[in-house]
Amino acid sequence: MTEQGKTYFVAGTDTDVGKTLVAAGLLAAAVNKGVRALAIKPVAAGCEVTSEGLRNEDALKLIEQMNVELPYHEVNPVALEPAIAPHIAAEQIDTRLSLSALVEHCQRVLAGFDGFALIEGAGGWRLPLNSSEYLSGLPRQLDIPVVLVVGMKLGCLNHAQLTLEAIERDGLKVAGWVANGIDPEMCCFEENLASLKNSIKAPLLGVIPPIQGDNREQQAAAFMAVELLL
Repeated sequence: MTEQGKTYFVAGTDTDVGKTLVAAGLLAAAVNKGVRALAIKPVAAGCEVTSEGLRNEDALKLIEQMNVELPYHEVNPVALEPAIAPHIAAEQIDTRLSLSALVEHCQRVLAGFDGFALIEGAGGWRLPLNSSEYLSGLPRQLDIPVVLVVGMKLGCLNHAQLTLEAIERDGLKVAGWVANGIDPEMCCFEENLASLKNSIKAPLLGVIPPIQGDNREQQAAAFMAVELLL
């Protein structure tokens, strides 16, 4: 159990690299250790219209693994229907995404929270919010460390190194990283993993093989060294 709240921003080397699987797996692993855990998905595009409003599959997966009850809009304050870049989706409905509004929301939800919290990003590190702001400004303004998800596929070495350089240039610390096996047929997996271990100085929190079937988040939790973050 943590003595005080710890919050991390979950970033990915690209879109579709498994940020939600990793974030939900970390939540599940923390909950399994008796830690109070919650997550926020500030911006989500690709939402489904339901009787309760727009709902995002990734946000719902996070909610399933949390042991802190929050209304949906607290977890996912900006829900956009089209599965496209969020700032473009927002423009289509005459809305402008605001970094300050997202910062204020996260600060309000996390105020006084003494457990384990994750803020899951969207896309890659430099996801635009509008013509002048990026989602990477959120962890910068909150001054929180980053958990980097590396999607294990051809090109991951370059993507990982460029993302790391950008995070460090923004003045933030990488608290740990996860190698997520998103390509079951990736050639030279172990050799690529060894190269990443050599170039990334932050702790390796887990190596997740390609996971199929139900309860993928609980399966992922088994590969997570969440205690390194608590």
